[in-house]
Amino acid sequence: MTVRIAIAGAGNVGRSIAQELIGNGHEVMLIERHPRQLCPERVPQARWVLADACELSSLEEADLAGCDVVVAATGDDKANLVVSLLAKTEFAVPRVVSRVNRAENEWLFTEQWGVDVAVSKPRLMAALVEEAVTVGDLVRLMTFRQGEANLVEITLPKDAPYEGQPVRSVPMPRDAALVAILRGKRVLVPTPDDPIEAGDELIFVCTAEVEEQIRAVVLGSA
Repeated sequence: MTVRIAIAGAGNVGRSIAQELIGNGHEVMLIERHPRQLCPERVPQARWVLADACELSSLEEADLAGCDVVVAATGDDKANLVVSLLAKTEFAVPRVVSRVNRAENEWLFTEQWGVDVAVSKPRLMAALVEEAVTVGDLVRLMTFRQGEANLVEITLPKDAPYEGQPVRSVPMPRDAALVAILRGKRVLVPTPDDPIEAGDELIFVCTAEVEEQIRAVVLGSA
């Protein structure tokens, strides 16, 4: 399914996101207010708009209401908050993702400012480092909707309680779902009959309240 996505900010971050999304078959519009950053030749498949994404009239002309997702990707946290708020409150965009440039501002990026998902580079990098080196513990990779749901990972150690057993035998707590198994270079969408093996990276979506329950069930410890 093609998704229409608007990205505010056409710097290195915005262009990189655009290229990735276009490669996945989506329709992308890049909004940039600095003429020197307007480089259509770098992402020729995108629609480029020279405008200030913090201005309501500019967003109306760009038809932001027709977008499925807005990404606030500028290097200015204040601008990203304004873009997020306008996208959600004025144009009812279903999904708003915002870049957090300064870690001390992360607390501002909430639903009150129209943000569905806030992406902080330090937090994401720390999570990826943990994920790479941690076996036998739960690592939070990403938070959705300001903590209401999290993406978490557990690398299954040897001799875990359900090692070698099918997914259906794992008693999952309420408000938790095993959404993927990473096994070597493969990504498996788990079915009830799939066994889980030592070394598997188990990816769950869950509420924060049940993270400890998942850890206890999968690892056999409180």
